[in-house]
Amino acid sequence: MGHESPVTSHQSLRDALRDAIAHLESASVPSAPLAAELLLMHTLGRDRAWLYAHSEQELDATTREKYFSLIERRAGGVPTQHLTGHQEFWGLDFEVTSDVLIPRPETEHLIEVTLQRLGVASGGSPGPRETEFNIADVGTGSGCIAIALAHDLPNALFVATDISVPALEVARRNAARNGVDARIEFVECNLLDALLCQSSFVPAQDKPSTSQPSHPLRTGESRLFDAFVSNPPYIARSEAATLAREVREHEPESALFGGETGPEMYAPLIVQAAMLLKPGGILVLELGYNSAEHVSRLLDTPEWSDIAITDDLAGIQRVASARRA
Repeated sequence: MGHESPVTSHQSLRDALRDAIAHLESASVPSAPLAAELLLMHTLGRDRAWLYAHSEQELDATTREKYFSLIERRAGGVPTQHLTGHQEFWGLDFEVTSDVLIPRPETEHLIEVTLQRLGVASGGSPGPRETEFNIADVGTGSGCIAIALAHDLPNALFVATDISVPALEVARRNAARNGVDARIEFVECNLLDALLCQSSFVPAQDKPSTSQPSHPLRTGESRLFDAFVSNPPYIARSEAATLAREVREHEPESALFGGETGPEMYAPLIVQAAMLLKPGGILVLELGYNSAEHVSRLLDTPEWSDIAITDDLAGIQRVASARRA
């Protein structure tokens, strides 16, 4: 038997929203009011201000059916972002599909720490922001990290790696959507394998001048990156059953699970980064739950200095960063 739609024959936007929230709450959907609101905005193609300024307007039958079809899918566990196809991150709009991890607000701490470590604090003086940094985003997924940094660093050049071809396709579209595709080269590989094979970057100022921005991936000396940034997979496969249904059933396993115990990706990534960073270059990593001590031990070698752990707004150890000695 199908689910009986909670809508009536005549219904205002306000009443439709009320019924949608009630339906999502009955299905134990987290943040039900926000989800119902976002899906109504998506259905109508309107923003929040319009929605509340026209709350007494009636929904026509077709729109009503479309809206409650989305509500039913959300109640069934499909993430809101997969239904709207969008997620905001760092004030930018990103396409989201089931091929990529949905950008999380806490990952914005990765951007903040990277800018601070590069001497480009958010809202700071324009000088350092114009520096020609060479940066790699490892495991780029939707491209949100590389694209957010490219947005704030107008002269930086990027390589963004991912093992997933479909994820790279989404990331390319997001780079074009946000106007930074000319400065990001997307590379299919595990961690930094392809960059190790091709040695490393040649600094931008050493490259031939062309009319188009030239990507820095080419044969050259080692350790020529200014920064590596990564939100690697860090969840233990043994913990899959504890994940929210939305995450477990709808986000890509390759972006979630770091191995049987979770933090397996950090060790090879740290070793590879040490081989490819400039002296004084930085490594910035998002941390999984309770992984700060493990990552700090991996960085406690002569190759690394100035190691720091940064908490997020909830007081959770969220970002590890270090400088290449």
